[in-house]
Amino acid sequence: MNADNDYLSTLQHLWEKSLILHDTSLFNKTLYFYFLDSLAHIDYTCSIYAFNYQSPKNIIGGEYMRWRIDEEKKGDRAKFPAFIVWLKEKHPEKFAALPSLWQMVYDPEDPAGYRSFRIVLDPDSRQPIPPEVLIAIIEEFFDQDFLKSMYEDASLSTLFTTYLNGCKA
Repeated sequence: MNADNDYLSTLQHLWEKSLILHDTSLFNKTLYFYFLDSLAHIDYTCSIYAFNYQSPKNIIGGEYMRWRIDEEKKGDRAKFPAFIVWLKEKHPEKFAALPSLWQMVYDPEDPAGYRSFRIVLDPDSRQPIPPEVLIAIIEEFFDQDFLKSMYEDASLSTLFTTYLNGCKA
């Protein structure tokens, strides 16, 4: 591990974030799952760049990521990717306000995705994601307006409920 590694400072930037001003128990459960899931993908991506692939941190992260594959199939969580596409089509202003990682990963027209649990923006590139891009992505997830939108009675959560009700009709 190189002490000057920019990905270590990116990880520190993520780890220093706090949700102390929010009651996450009042967040929409599905949105909260995908919020934490995205943070885990960011952490794993930075960790792969910062530490040896076989470091305990990366092994532990990989174990969590394997567990979450089954978890995302449970209940309303399975509908989240289609919800993002629905937002893009029916509520483009709300889609545009989402964290860019959600816009990219869940938009089937965008090549970005999770590959081996890492965030990959361009599957044809072998270059790591620049640390400043990851820092910008982290900032989007901790934007106060975005966090407020995830409460059960808030805008993003209400749209998710509307989407779910439309799926059941």
